Amino acid sequence: MGTEVITTEAEYRSALKEIDGLMGAEAGTSEGEKLDLMVTLVEAYEREHD
Repeated sequence: MGTEVITTEAEYRSALKEIDGLMGAEAGTSEGEKLDLMVTLVEAYEREHD
């Protein structure tokens, strides 16, 4: 999963798995920044599809 807009259910599920793997990442690290970005993308998808 890259850092692009999530447009499909499969991409959404993949993003959730990636977020799960990033949980616990420290703020200010590349993993923490990736976690923040992935959460933002998932939230945007959920706003559009829920």
